[in-house]
Amino acid sequence: MAGHKAFKIATRVPVYFCDPASPWQRVLNENTNGLLRQYFPKSTDLAVYGPEDLEHVAQKLNCRPCKTLGWKLQPSVC
Repeated sequence: MAGHKAFKIATRVPVYFCDPASPWQRVLNENTNGLLRQYFPKSTDLAVYGPEDLEHVAQKLNCRPCKTLGWKLQPSVC
């Protein structure tokens, strides 16, 4: 986010940085990391995977039923 000041001025969108060592401030990020660990253990070299492999994992994660949608799939994604 080296350009966060220019982004903030151009878009009028506030920019927020979480405090270091405060995972409760980035819950979505921590949850997503946990889901990705099901496919890629910590310290996995992603360079050994091709775009098709990564797309497959992205589709699997994006097409999971969502509690906020009453456990339905996101129709715009799947």
